[in-house]
Amino acid sequence: MAGKWIIGSMSVLALGLSSVLYQGQKFSAKGNLEDKTINYSINDSIKKQEEKSILKKEIQKNSEDYEKKINWKKIAKGLSFTEIDSKIKSEIGDSKLTVLKINPEYYKFNLISSKERGEENKTAKEWAKTNGLVAVINAGMYQDDYKTNTGFMKNYDFINNGKLNEKDYHAVVAFNKKDETVPDFQIIDLKCQNWDELKKKYNSFTQGIRMIDCNQKNRWSQQNKKWSMSAIGTDKQGNCLFMFARSPYSVHDFNNLLLKSPLDIYNVMYLEGGPEASFYLNHDKTEVEKFGSYETGFIENDNNDRFWPIPNIIGISKK
Repeated sequence: MAGKWIIGSMSVLALGLSSVLYQGQKFSAKGNLEDKTINYSINDSIKKQEEKSILKKEIQKNSEDYEKKINWKKIAKGLSFTEIDSKIKSEIGDSKLTVLKINPEYYKFNLISSKERGEENKTAKEWAKTNGLVAVINAGMYQDDYKTNTGFMKNYDFINNGKLNEKDYHAVVAFNKKDETVPDFQIIDLKCQNWDELKKKYNSFTQGIRMIDCNQKNRWSQQNKKWSMSAIGTDKQGNCLFMFARSPYSVHDFNNLLLKSPLDIYNVMYLEGGPEASFYLNHDKTEVEKFGSYETGFIENDNNDRFWPIPNIIGISKK
């Protein structure tokens, strides 16, 4: 086929035909309706289609250029790992951003909590090993009982925290979909999307503070406090991103770091900070252990040398 072009609300194939029907009337190759002359030519339509094709190729090229700027290590199909040297330097540590890119088409997301299991808290590495998980990251901050998420959290029929925080937390990670009308994984922006509809579409949710919104805007005001950090995001291609930085940043600066990076960020939700921030990967002879340390007003050094036990995690396993 030579291409596809649109007339009004009807789509037709540009196959070199001498005429087509438009709203029940005959449209000739000369650009005339049998009962009315209009200033519209097939050549104009083809030209516009060619321009759209060029734009599409440019978008694809830009996406490929993004990939080239990052030295991704392919772990398996749909799973890539990288560490990026941040242009925004921290006063402590190596200023590296660790990222695991996950294609939800090939990996299942699991929300696991010690509260649901009736178990003791575990480190990210222990959660991975006891549940056969490829990678693990924090599922969010937790309350003083060391079990309950600070935002809404629900996994199928189990409710870890049934209260949606609409005042301060404007992001909800959602996965384990119920039907095919939604993507396998997304971060719902409560200011951009319809929560009342989307909460019916998934089985697993964990709520946190919105870092970068659906318009790629930094939603965290600048402050003097800084800490090691774990976060979860999506890129504009629909991949999930597990992200970690041991070097302490203010969240505002961390957001700018992400937005200036070639990760093609769509939106991001905060997970955890300080020594509790955790990331673990173990798959196909690649093992990565990352745990935080610095947190203003708590542990103001880079000396932590171990994972801390955490109650709630997001883990991935192969489909």
